[in-house]
Amino acid sequence: MRPNRRQFLGGAMSLSLASVLSRSRRSFFPDRLDRGQGGFRTRVILLGTKGGPNLGSSGRSNSSTLILINNIPYVVDCGYGVSRQLLNAGVRLDRLRYIFITHHHSDHNLEYGALFYNACIAGRTIKVDAYGPRGLRKLTHDFFNYQKFDIETRLADEGGSDPRKLISVHEFTRPGLVMENDDVKVTCCRVRHPPITESYAYRFDARDRSVVISGDTAYAPELAEFAKGADVLVHEVMYLPAIEKLIRQYPDATRLRQHLLAAHTASEDVGRIATQAGVKTLVLSHLVPGDDPTITDEQWAEGPRKYFKGRIIVGKDLMEI
Repeated sequence: MRPNRRQFLGGAMSLSLASVLSRSRRSFFPDRLDRGQGGFRTRVILLGTKGGPNLGSSGRSNSSTLILINNIPYVVDCGYGVSRQLLNAGVRLDRLRYIFITHHHSDHNLEYGALFYNACIAGRTIKVDAYGPRGLRKLTHDFFNYQKFDIETRLADEGGSDPRKLISVHEFTRPGLVMENDDVKVTCCRVRHPPITESYAYRFDARDRSVVISGDTAYAPELAEFAKGADVLVHEVMYLPAIEKLIRQYPDATRLRQHLLAAHTASEDVGRIATQAGVKTLVLSHLVPGDDPTITDEQWAEGPRKYFKGRIIVGKDLMEI
């Protein structure tokens, strides 16, 4: 039987993806991802560690974190480049199962619809559950409306399943339980990111490990309580000397400075949160400013280290924790 166009394109994409995966970092063992590793395991891979929407010159991708729990991908935030970064981490797009959005800033949701659509095109029929604050359902609907011509043309020409029926959207408006299955319990905590009022941190409590993703937030003692006893806290961080340098270079950026100070966490305060929470490992991600390659790892870690005596990791794209 001759393959239809969708099957042909899927095969061609698989060949293309294979070449990408062959160049992925060896530490991710992409071949083992598909076969399982003989036991329950929770892995954290930083897909994008740059704060803010601009792409800059640091080489960092926009915000996204992958949590692999019992070999199932859970993607937190979908900044620009997340599809490519998943491939670079050795994870096939058609394995996508869960998406979580912390809040509706473009560096966290710009590739949300595209990631799901790419996953649908990548191969077999998939079903995805997406979770996030109010507005996620409209974001999904608007993406499908934007791609309506392409979706309906491909359905007519290639057959297959309608992607609009393959995603279930779950909105929430308050802290608490987000979802739970046999492998993990996911809860959320509202954090401080004005002017956005619905910005959330997520906590993943798996059998072997607990992981908290702060999302974007100013200093928030309630986040420390939420993260109490976690194995890993992935927290955004702002390096104030670089912010002041930016303001001196661009006087018109005064309003930006006010926003950053009100909506993000200075490096010293990140250390305070980690200490109050009693976490084992603090991972610095969503670096602000994330497009300044002159800031060293030591400079990023210096502030948190004043208050947190545990393990501190300065996040880099495709780093596994």
